[in-house]
Order: sequence, then structure tokens, then C-alpha cells
Amino acid sequence: MQLTVLGCRAGMPADGQPSSGYLVETGGSRVLLDCGPGIATALTADRDPAGLDAVIISHLHIDHCYDLLPLGKILLAPYALAKYPGFESWFENLPDRMPLIPLYVPVGARSVLENLASALTTESLPILDRVFEAAFDIREYQPDDTVTIGDNTCEFIALPHAKPNCGLRICGPDGSLAYSGDTGVSVALERLAAGVDLFLCEASLEHTDRSAHGHLCAADAARAATAAGARELLLTHMPTGDEVWLKARLDEAVQLFPGRVRLAYPGMVHKIGR
Repeated sequence: MQLTVLGCRAGMPADGQPSSGYLVETGGSRVLLDCGPGIATALTADRDPAGLDAVIISHLHIDHCYDLLPLGKILLAPYALAKYPGFESWFENLPDRMPLIPLYVPVGARSVLENLASALTTESLPILDRVFEAAFDIREYQPDDTVTIGDNTCEFIALPHAKPNCGLRICGPDGSLAYSGDTGVSVALERLAAGVDLFLCEASLEHTDRSAHGHLCAADAARAATAAGARELLLTHMPTGDEVWLKARLDEAVQLFPGRVRLAYPGMVHKIGR
């Protein structure tokens, strides 16, 4: 199992860093976790997005899902270009229809995404306006649902956030990964990350969030990882690239978690499990 960090900036992209997006690859699948602004560009830098086996969205805040629209248009672009004289030879082997990529989203997301697509139409190239029916197969999930993608079992676990958010637990023959999405402090984090090889956990704040919005600080993430018995902790969703601030957060987590702790950064590749 391998994790590639495509983007990990909290909120909007900044300093050339995309928002949230993580590619998980195993011997039997390639899954994109979240797709915030900048992720479509990062993913296509050296990969064909048509090779994805699934896309999973933790929640519907813009920094975790907005690039679904550009990603879908990228997938459908060959079908639009093939209609123009001079491009036919580029797409001689193009199938009649693109195989739909399963898109797992929270309940209620279908209408939100369809409204987004209808608000930003191309008009003259109608195929590009059908992203959420011609590129993706939308599948709305509920908390505690379990799905199988390739050789991995993926479990959705509800966590507290301003928008309904589910953390994701991925377990397979190659290793195990837990991803928090965005969340406040919760005992459900222990269930999410119980015994995993890697806990990819948000650490957006300097101090524990006492508001109803729901975020973690690095110390919160470290305490949750320790209680869950995770082997490694990867802190993500940072609001700044300031090295002094980031080093301070890393030091706080190291003091509280007995395993290996690292900070996520765009382009990072992390081997998980065996």
C-alpha cells in the first residue's frame, strides 16, 4: 500500500500547495481520497485519472471536493475534442462511453454536485456538462457503511464537523490506513484508527478547538493515535507553510505519540505496511 500526498493545505490553496487530496494505491486498486482545489492538476501531472478505481469524499466543504468538477471534465475532454476536425486520429481507440468511476459521497451530495455542474456549463460541448453522470457513478454513503474497492475494505465512520464528515478506514492485504477528513476531538477517532499501520490525521490548529466547527490540533491527533494504537501518524491539513510553526506542531505530537510522526507535504510518497 502506498500513499501519495497530492495536496494537504487547510482551506484554500496557498504558496503553490493544493488543498486536500490523497492517492492510495495497492496491488489491486487506486483510490483518490478527497479532491480539493488544485488536486486535479496535481493528479494529472504524472498519472492518467482514468486509471482511478474510485474517488471518496469525506465531506462537502469546498477544500475537499471542488476539483471533482474539473477532474470530471478532464476525464470527458477526449470525447469533446474528438468531435473537432484534426483531432480524430488522437482518439481512434476511444470507447463509445467512458467507464464510470465510482464516486463515494455523503448522503445529499448528489444534488449539490449536480447543481455545481449546472451552474458552470460549457453550453456548446454538452458532454462536458454531464460530469456527474458521464464520468462518475455517484454512490451516496451512510456512516458505518462498508464498501469493497479492489482488494481493500473501506469503512466510513462519522466524526464531528460543521459539515457531516466521515473518516475512512481502509484495510487490505498490503496494509491499513485511517484518514480523518476534518474532525473535532471524538472517541470515534479511536475506532477509526484502531491498530492501523498509518493514521493520516488533520491537525489544523495550534490549540484544541472548543467551537462547534470541529478541527484538531497536533496534540489532539497524537493523543487519538496513541489511544487507537496506530503504528505511525502523519499530520496533515496545515494552515500555513511557516517552518517554525510546523516544527512546533510536530514536536508537540512527538511528545505524545510513541510511534513515528511526520508532517505531510505535497508530493510526499509514503509506503504503508508490508
